[in-house]
Amino acid sequence: MIETLAPKAPDPLLKIIKLFREDTRSDKIDLGVGVYKDSSGNTPVMHAVKDAEAQLLATQKTKTYVGQQGDVDFLRLVGQLAFGAMSRDFVSIQAVGGTGALRLGCDLLRESGAKRIVLPQPCWPNHPSIVRAARLEPIDAPFFNIAEQRIDMDALIGAFAQAERGDAVLLQACCHNPLGADFSLEQWKTLADALNARGLIPFVDLAYQGFGDGVDEDVAGARALLERVPEAVIAVSEAKSFGIYRERVGALYVKTAEKARAAVMSNIAAIARANYSMPPDHGAAIVREVLSDEALRASWRQELDQIRTHIKSTRAKLAAERVNSIPMHLIAAQKGMFSTLPLNQDQIIVLREQHGIYMTDAARINVAGLRHADIPRFVEALRAVA
Repeated sequence: MIETLAPKAPDPLLKIIKLFREDTRSDKIDLGVGVYKDSSGNTPVMHAVKDAEAQLLATQKTKTYVGQQGDVDFLRLVGQLAFGAMSRDFVSIQAVGGTGALRLGCDLLRESGAKRIVLPQPCWPNHPSIVRAARLEPIDAPFFNIAEQRIDMDALIGAFAQAERGDAVLLQACCHNPLGADFSLEQWKTLADALNARGLIPFVDLAYQGFGDGVDEDVAGARALLERVPEAVIAVSEAKSFGIYRERVGALYVKTAEKARAAVMSNIAAIARANYSMPPDHGAAIVREVLSDEALRASWRQELDQIRTHIKSTRAKLAAERVNSIPMHLIAAQKGMFSTLPLNQDQIIVLREQHGIYMTDAARINVAGLRHADIPRFVEALRAVA
């Protein structure tokens, strides 16, 4: 029985993390793990988060369950932050991180009759696993030309023909992981028209609000799409935006007709109940405290602005370099934490083994984790292999 289980292949990113930790070189560079790092190479706790935790410590009177739906004030405040006034009409439930929200959304789609989810490729490596675990079929859709570093809208929309009415298309709201390539406002509107024409449901993954151009700017496109479609599923993570990765703070929102909302809420509640029963509280309480307190909210926005400025500065420094055939200049136009370089497996292995530079096997680099002091050595190594 259990002893007959065959071992699974290690997660590609976890494999890179293990190799990096085992590397004894003092000048090794970690571009694999998807966390923001400051100029010292640390992932700090935001001041607003620390202050919110102090308030919770002083005022929290119980550790009992918050309820099946989770922290309703957290859901309301995050909904307003992400979707504005339209969020008042969305069904919502707190989830165990953005990943948990994605799984809840997939399970809900399956319960609604969906059979497939279109995944624009390349995508976050965990997206296909979540889709398959929910017993849905992932449909790979060409989306991005890595060599030319550009979005291919015709190829993406053309792949919608492989899906049927009631199926879904997974779209990252901003700061695409692993590409850093976001849709323009007009492209979001075009996607809405294409989805409506085929009766497909957009499944929006929002994980990096504030890391691209700004808190409101980063969701303008997704809002434009949500205003134009009758139904949508949206998974939200606050791990990056508030720097609370390990607290697993997420939520699922669903746009649907008013007459269907009670049924949707009962379904996602039942799915959550059978999965983890009740949601965790601490991380959501932190976000609630920050967003509901004017001073804490202003402090958070200021620090998030600093993080975004630092990431943009790193992108600008990389874009100013010339590395043979790699179109480095396009890195500046991309947004958020990640970019994917046009490198093959042999080049990636040489970078890792000979230069101590670690990225994923798909050549995704965490721009937000690259110290400015390490840029010259990183670029020199790229020139040696590209």
